[in-house]
Amino acid sequence: MTKVYTKDEIVEKAKEIAHMIANTEEVEFFKKAEEQINENQKVREKIASLKTLQKQAVNFQHLGKEKALKMIESKIEAIEAEIDDIPVVQQFKDSQGEVNELLQLVSNAIANNVTNEIIESTGGDLLRGETGSKVRNSVAGSCS
Repeated sequence: MTKVYTKDEIVEKAKEIAHMIANTEEVEFFKKAEEQINENQKVREKIASLKTLQKQAVNFQHLGKEKALKMIESKIEAIEAEIDDIPVVQQFKDSQGEVNELLQLVSNAIANNVTNEIIESTGGDLLRGETGSKVRNSVAGSCS
């Protein structure tokens, strides 16, 4: 007989997996890249300017000042491009993408394996992606 798990047991395993993920090379690189960004005066200044401009943009939008808003938006785009051109920022974004990719990989692996376990445990057909009750209640030769 298959063991039945509680939500608490599953959450405990999830915490274990989270700990494992938090201690991967990808996450270590991400933390180092973030630290370099936070220590970079040029980046901090550009981010501060960006935040100020974004606040102004919100105010102009609220006040309906379309011309001023368009000017601020183009300044925001220019500063965002300048920030993106800084190598340490690009490294940070790359590492962020790798961490997100790892999280997506784990999420997909869990989802796919849960689905497969359900199909197999009900005597279903993995190739068709159907549970046992679906297979047993399908009309023979039917395409549906």
